Formats: sequence, C-alpha cells, structure tokens
Amino acid sequence: MQRRAERDQGAQRAKRLHRVLVCAAAVPVMLIAAGCSSDSGSGGDSAGGGNGSASSGAGADSGASVSAAPTVQAAAYNSLPDACGTLSKKTLKSLTPESSKGKKGTSEAGTRGSCSWSSLDNNGVKGSQFRWLNVSLLRFESDTSRGTGEAQAGKYFEQQVQDAQSVAGAKNTKSQAVAGTGDAATLVRYDLKKKEGAFKQQTVVARVENVVVTVDYNGAGLAGDKTPNADDLSKLAERAAKEAVAAVSAANGEGGANPAPSAPESKAPSKSASPSPTASKSASTSASPSKSAAKKS
Repeated sequence: MQRRAERDQGAQRAKRLHRVLVCAAAVPVMLIAAGCSSDSGSGGDSAGGGNGSASSGAGADSGASVSAAPTVQAAAYNSLPDACGTLSKKTLKSLTPESSKGKKGTSEAGTRGSCSWSSLDNNGVKGSQFRWLNVSLLRFESDTSRGTGEAQAGKYFEQQVQDAQSVAGAKNTKSQAVAGTGDAATLVRYDLKKKEGAFKQQTVVARVENVVVTVDYNGAGLAGDKTPNADDLSKLAERAAKEAVAAVSAANGEGGANPAPSAPESKAPSKSASPSPTASKSASTSASPSKSAAKKS
C-alpha cells in the first residue's frame, strides 16, 4: 500500500512537471509571436511614415515652386510722329490761313509731343479774324502695375473729354461722337466770351490704340469783325483730328503712303517708358484744349 501511494505521488509530480515544461515552452512562442506582430506594426508605421515623408516632400516641392511673374500685353504702338508734321499744308491753310510755321510745345521723343499754330487775318477797320490750332499727342506704354497701354489711353481719353466739357465760363456746351477717327473720338464745342471777343471753341479728343490725340481749334472775330460759324470750325477740327490720327498710325507702319519707320516692338513692357501719373496730369494740364486755348487766345 505504501509503495502504491508513493507510485501515485510520483506520477502526479511527473504530470505537474510536464505541465510546467509545456507552459514554459509556450511562453517564448507567445513572446516571439507578439514580437513579430510588434515588428510588423512598426514596419507598417515606418512604411507609412516613409510615404508621409514622400508626400510631404512632394507638397514642399509643389509649394516651393516659384509662380510665374505677372505679364501684361505689349502696347500696339511704339512711336509718335512729330506733332508739327501731323497735318498737311492744305489742311493747315484751311484752319490757320495766316500762319507760317508751327510752334513746338513740350515734347518727349516717342512719348509725348504738341504743336500750335496761330493765325490773324487783319482786315483793318473792318476788324480781323483770329484762329488758333493745337495738336497734342500722348502715348502710353503697357506696365504691370498700371495695365495695358490701351487701357491707360482709354482712361486719359475720358479725362480729356471731361476736362473739355467742364471749362469755367463756357456756354452752349455740346458733345458728339466723331466717326472714322481712331478707335474712339468725341467733339466738344462751346462758346467762350473774352475781352478780345466771342470765341468759338472746338475740341476733338481721339484714341487710336495706346495713343491719345487732342486737337484744339478756336476762332473769333476781333475788332468788330463777325464771329465765325461754329459748324464750319467743327468740320475743320474733325478733319485735323482725322489727319493726326492717320499720322500716328503711319508712324507705326499702318496706312499712309509713306509710313515712318517704327521702333522695334518691345517684348517686355518698359515701366520707365510709361508716362507716370504725374506726367499724365502735367500733359493734361499743358495740352488741355480749353485751358490752352484760353491762354493762347
């Protein structure tokens, strides 16, 4: 009996030892499995991190790309004719019959220019007929900060028309569009009473591409002579404006029998060649039809 009990106890100890050994063997397997699982996760995270870095790098490259510099369409016209040579002798004879040579005003080659003619037909005791004519040209260059030359010229065109319509002391002011003269043209006419006599003022403002042409023309009967007919003066002013616009186009190789050679087209707009706001204001003042006419007259 004692031996059997010892044998039973030995068998039980053997079973317990077997179970301990089995469990001990299983623990490393679980650890290895957990380790593999952890490594796999780390690898996935690493791979994911790699992809994230790649994406981030791509984004950085995209963000680091330099945007293209702003551009603006080059101005159509690069040249201006001599203001004193814009009108034919025949036209000058009709508008200012007693004038000989035009007088140049403020000018800047290729950018601005003006010319005036004065005529006095003295009839002695019967009085005299006075005529004054001025042609002014202003060209605008395209600029990234101020826009295209055509847009700038359009704004200046409107400004010139408004100036002519708001002259102090003007009476019977009328405005009308002028056909066949550049891209846009307006005639402004009014009466102006001065100590010398009653003046009939005609102003034609025209835009062709990036150039604005302003023609000032006035007439008066002095010392008792009759006041000239405003309709006749208007027709002459429109004729002069058409010729001046045609001269601008010819200077840039468009139309005309003998177009003047044009300057090479600028690939990149030049900011320095563009009339500054101050210059434009100065041009508006010096070449303003009404103010210039009143002063010269």
